[in-house]
Amino acid sequence: MMPLSNYLIPFFKITAFQFSLLVASYSISAFISGLVISLVIDRFDRKRSLLFAYVGFLIGTICCGFAYSFELLLAARILAGLFGGIIGAQVLAIVADLFSYQRRGRAMAAVMSAFAVASIIGVPISLYLTNLFNYDWHVPFILVGTLGVFFVPLIIKFVPSIKGHIVTRDKSESPFKALITVCIVPAQRTALIFACLLMMGHFLIIPFINPYIEYNKGFSKDLIPMIYLVGGIASLFAAFYLGRVSDSIGKLPVFSWAVFLSLFMVLIITAMPTVHFSIVLIFFAIWFVLATGRAITAQAMISEVVKQEQRGSFMSINGSVQQLGSGIASLAAGAIVITDASGKIMRYNWVGYLSILVLIASLLLGRSIFKKLDKPAKGCFK
Repeated sequence: MMPLSNYLIPFFKITAFQFSLLVASYSISAFISGLVISLVIDRFDRKRSLLFAYVGFLIGTICCGFAYSFELLLAARILAGLFGGIIGAQVLAIVADLFSYQRRGRAMAAVMSAFAVASIIGVPISLYLTNLFNYDWHVPFILVGTLGVFFVPLIIKFVPSIKGHIVTRDKSESPFKALITVCIVPAQRTALIFACLLMMGHFLIIPFINPYIEYNKGFSKDLIPMIYLVGGIASLFAAFYLGRVSDSIGKLPVFSWAVFLSLFMVLIITAMPTVHFSIVLIFFAIWFVLATGRAITAQAMISEVVKQEQRGSFMSINGSVQQLGSGIASLAAGAIVITDASGKIMRYNWVGYLSILVLIASLLLGRSIFKKLDKPAKGCFK
């Protein structure tokens, strides 16, 4: 959705805030579905839960591809979000169940590398096809939804059935136990606040990157896919390397440095000087690397604050909270920025300042939560 901002805004003749509603609608619906599913998710095989959510997400995505009004697209985004919010939580729960904490950095890195591959292949191809089909923004949704169907049998064949958490849990306990536990256990409660802040800090600047690059900095739509291609390649290499490093020296040090250095990149991106496009690509490549380092280490640390038998529920709540954070960030960014008659994004630097403040808060909170928990594995970096 976000790379399509400079297609959707002129197509529907909507304001920056209305576009932020399209982005936030997915996140808010994912937040709600994640909370609801957390009440029962640990009663089922994680593979079946993942498959159910994935199929629902594909249906919502294909519906986006056939939406021809702002209202229909908004409704389709809500539908996709209802299922999309479950997918991420189940993937993270599966990884946390299958890998020990000492090896989880590399495992999370493998998951994050999938996002990098999506940036390398999916986003640029989608944008190129959009440009090829006379700037028709429907094409990426139909493409993603159609290709996604072919991955259903791969999930059935290769994702293992995970039922250990069902055996070990007390089946008589209240379905609200996960929510109650989150509220009363300080480590879990603060970990979720941390996750929300981190997602907000990251997401604040994302929705308006494309229109800012096109209308403010004067680069063509045809060049913008290169940002995601180069950033995705950088992120892919960073995921594998930083995952191994975090297992060796600790997740918290890698996270701390990634957040600290990203503060400068946020400032550069949201108040970008006039430079050649090759320099723009370097800026974004560095930002992608640092964002990947934050995500890998944060998820590895968050997944350790809960026992296996409650991990599915907790990670669903965690996913919901992160979706809430991204939704709030989208709405906040949409409320702050304005567009002039030529399409230029105004006050984007204000969004950058807010992102920096939120990221600093997440850094301080993360160091206070995970300082005792984070223990590197000896000899793991091989």
